[in-house]
Amino acid sequence: MQIASTPEFVGEVYRQIEGRLAIVREKLNRPLTLAEKLIFGHLSKPESAELIAGKSYLALRPDRVAMQDATAQMALLQFMTAGQPRVSVPTTIHCDHLIQARVGAEKDLQAALNENEEVYDFLESASKKYNIGFWKPGAGIIHQVILENYAFPGGMLIGTDSHTPNAGGLGMFASGVGGADAVDAMAGFPWEVLYPKTIGVKLTGKLNGWTSPKDIILKLCGQLTVKGGTNSVIEYFGHGAESISCTGKATITNMGAELGATTSVFPYDARMKTYLQATRREGLARLADAHKQLLAPDKEVLENPEKYYDEVVKIDLSALEPHINGPGTPDLARPVSEIKNSAIKENYPKRISTALVGSCTNSSYEDISRAADVAKQARAAGLKAAVPLLITPGSEQIYQTLKRDGLLADLEAIGATVMANACGPCIGQWNRAELNKNEKNVIITSFNRNFPGRNDGNTNTLAFIASPEVVIAYALAGRLDFNPLTDEIVFGMKKIKLISPGLAPEVPASGFVFDFGGYVAPVTECSGLEVIVNPNSTRLQLLSPFPAWHGNDYLKLPLLFKAKGKCTTDHISPAGKWLMYRGHLDKISDNLFSGAINAFNGQSGVSFAMLTKKYETISQVARDYKNSGINWVVVGGENYGEGSSREHAAMEPRYLGGVAIIAKSFARIHETNLKKQGLLPLTFENPNNYDKVQETDRISIIGLAKFSPNKNLEIILHHADGTEDSFAGLHTFNSEQIKWFRAGSALNYLRQKY
Repeated sequence: MQIASTPEFVGEVYRQIEGRLAIVREKLNRPLTLAEKLIFGHLSKPESAELIAGKSYLALRPDRVAMQDATAQMALLQFMTAGQPRVSVPTTIHCDHLIQARVGAEKDLQAALNENEEVYDFLESASKKYNIGFWKPGAGIIHQVILENYAFPGGMLIGTDSHTPNAGGLGMFASGVGGADAVDAMAGFPWEVLYPKTIGVKLTGKLNGWTSPKDIILKLCGQLTVKGGTNSVIEYFGHGAESISCTGKATITNMGAELGATTSVFPYDARMKTYLQATRREGLARLADAHKQLLAPDKEVLENPEKYYDEVVKIDLSALEPHINGPGTPDLARPVSEIKNSAIKENYPKRISTALVGSCTNSSYEDISRAADVAKQARAAGLKAAVPLLITPGSEQIYQTLKRDGLLADLEAIGATVMANACGPCIGQWNRAELNKNEKNVIITSFNRNFPGRNDGNTNTLAFIASPEVVIAYALAGRLDFNPLTDEIVFGMKKIKLISPGLAPEVPASGFVFDFGGYVAPVTECSGLEVIVNPNSTRLQLLSPFPAWHGNDYLKLPLLFKAKGKCTTDHISPAGKWLMYRGHLDKISDNLFSGAINAFNGQSGVSFAMLTKKYETISQVARDYKNSGINWVVVGGENYGEGSSREHAAMEPRYLGGVAIIAKSFARIHETNLKKQGLLPLTFENPNNYDKVQETDRISIIGLAKFSPNKNLEIILHHADGTEDSFAGLHTFNSEQIKWFRAGSALNYLRQKY
């Protein structure tokens, strides 16, 4: 069975990259960074493309599309309306999000199969209908499976999950997108993205002791912050980069999503070659060796990086300490040596309630090997974990290999529970029966995000992020005010001083156990197949097109609500229990803004209804406005829409009658998602104008008849006392995107045009 990208396919990609780069080099006549080579090498029309970083919109031709089961539902429902008989680029679906962590792998997987049968049947039938590869529940987390089978140096992948950049650890330009972007690519149209700037990260020295690749990205998150990489590619280089394994690189690029980056990437090197060979892709390794000039920055860039990168950050790996980031945001960074004082100063609970190892970020063979090394020390001393410890392997391939080599047994010996090969608690799929939601508690994870309520739906859970081996150490100590580098663990009459893990194998010495039992290959002849959707379903709902713009300015629309502080896609459209409705737009819209904080009263999920003159849930207020034929506007703060790529956070406001989001700034994916669904993402020319918005304001947006690129719209706040404030509403629409708006959505425009 052919699963992995073939040498013939990859060879053709390299041939096209070479041809496109020849055209661009003649135009620019300067050395290129790796990011530029990957971008320019996938231009749809390199001869006519405008190439101004931070300003130009580029039309790119991705080599692959990947979707996970939660986002694939809405993406496929949109694709079904596009009228295409099959996908135009290789595409896969991976069932990893709908498996809830409860008691353990076997029972949890069976429960998911029973509870989500209808959705899985829909996804599999649509995969067969449209020539898509399908990975069944339990086969693994999308990003680990992509790394094992589909990623290749120099390729371009877009995926409907924000952590798609995981494949950058294998030298791929891999970017998270909304479902509408994926639909464009699947339908044979270019992927449009703002030409990103490039941040170069020079790595020197070598990791040692407790320090791991995870600590590099935890450190960088603290330096750049959650919006520091917005509309940028983070490109790593230097001798330190060459010392990191392929899966270690993937951990780093995976969490570039926490910086808001378009993607992150490493140049091809011997460590990637080792991984390709270990995963039975020797042919791709030979091809990459023969095309190294395409897979690394030009030597002039490395000789003078400040001249060619928009920003350069330097990290000395030899001096880097293990880090713990959090709680509440992944950019609250500190070395482990400072966590004890932070816990005291911030009055964090000292006792850890649960420790968790895994997720798409840290579930490789190497990751679990280092975690198991610490567990072996405890096992030899007779020490068990002081708190519940959950382990999530990244794929069935990883699980079977860890099991064969005895590493899972080492972890189970200290009390660990092995969960299904799925996202689980990392994305809110965690049933914590023991949890008292009114009591603050601390968890420590090797995950990527730690927004309040992200992991278990409880905003009183304080989540801290660290490497797998550090998480194991804290699980053994059971306390946050502990430093594994210096402190001993006292248990009974004994005590133990943990030592740092030894050098873990980047690939297993005995090779991987290859297991493809969960894979269903694309169907070649699919014309007579049907997609399974029950018209009475509560899980799936066929889509109707959004209405086109009515042709007039938006006048005196009510403010639905004004968000205070961080308003991520988790706040706009929470996951957890709502994941079951990801294919039913009407039902999932009941969660709209349920996690967002109202700037006027500090409460979450409620707003003042102008129709009833009382506070109600935001989704209900929006529905009442919609039912009364009234459109509405939302106001937000900095980096609005940070986090997951979930386009539901854009589709729900559009479905319930929203027409515009006015914010101080937007996260990249969410701004695009809003445009794709026909909404207006506008920014305040002066961020202080956010403070002028009052709870009972009516809002007008003027100038839509002459809506054009580089021309501001006008925003008028009509206050209840009869006074007004007006100011410019900035936008980043180009001429093509304005056509999306006028048509009612990008998909509407696509149908009109083709």
